[in-house]
Amino acid sequence: MTDSQTCRHPAVQPDALAGPVTAGRRARRANVRRSGKVAPALIGLVALVVVVLGLASIYTLDASQQAIIVQFGAPVGEPVTEPGLHFRVPFVQEVRRFDKRLLSWDGDPNQIPTVEEQFISVDTTARWRIVDPLRFLQSVQNELGAQSRLNDILDSVVRDKIASSGLVDIVRSKDWKVSQEDLKRAMAVEGDEEILLQEVEAGREELVRSILETAQQQMPQYGIELVDIRIKRINYVESVQEQVFERMIAERQRIAEQFRSEGQGRSAEIDGETDRQIAEIKSEADRDADITRGLADAEATRIYSEAYGADPEFYAFYRTLESYGQSLGRGVTMVIGADSDYFRYLRSGAEPAKE
Repeated sequence: MTDSQTCRHPAVQPDALAGPVTAGRRARRANVRRSGKVAPALIGLVALVVVVLGLASIYTLDASQQAIIVQFGAPVGEPVTEPGLHFRVPFVQEVRRFDKRLLSWDGDPNQIPTVEEQFISVDTTARWRIVDPLRFLQSVQNELGAQSRLNDILDSVVRDKIASSGLVDIVRSKDWKVSQEDLKRAMAVEGDEEILLQEVEAGREELVRSILETAQQQMPQYGIELVDIRIKRINYVESVQEQVFERMIAERQRIAEQFRSEGQGRSAEIDGETDRQIAEIKSEADRDADITRGLADAEATRIYSEAYGADPEFYAFYRTLESYGQSLGRGVTMVIGADSDYFRYLRSGAEPAKE
């Protein structure tokens, strides 16, 4: 090798070779340190995802609930009816819960004509529950849809049964006896008295049972069981109620007038009895007075008689003086002869009494 070649190709120094090696080592160490920081974060993220997926896959049912699993809008599997923890595919499957308890239905009052063509207002209520949640979901979706379907079915059945029944079978039970008070109330409406006296063919209980049986036949297709139905209230429509109230007022006025008449009659009877007792007491008093007066006159006569027998002349003189006092009052003028025997004691004086 020549000197010129040695100058163009200088020899590689040891320090120049050590630089790249050290840089590589430093890079590897930095990568290791970065990997040590990323690994825990990745593990935490994975754990978080697992927890979220686990929680999203778990659902609970209590004793009053049942459920249907829906995937992409379609039911999957059998209904879940047992309470407790259950699992689903998270974010794909949805849980539709339904109540297992008795639910209520309250219909609106309807004006329905009876077989006698009398319009009455009928208010009904029912109790129902969901027995097949899958069919329930497929047919009515939810309780709001079920209430709407019950409105259609029950209102129609009630209307048909009421329209084919008489008023007596709607308002009375078969074993119910008519009381006097019921009869008086029925007299407030024309024709009701005859209705109450009619014989009951079926009665309200039989009518309600017939409504329930007819409506129950349409419930299985909706996954519903109709448990009971009742008639809450039966009343006349407003136009008939006014007539009822007017007749009731007239009836009460008639009863009040009857009471007043009976009171006046009783008052007259008491007054008559009082007058009779007063007359009787007065009669007895007059009789007792007459008896007393008679006894007094008899005693006076006896005394006069004894006095006359003891001294007739003095008795005649005394009686004559009494007669003077009674007949010769002030302002009295008497015309009588002077020789009249009436004034003999004034004329000649009293003669001595004979021994």
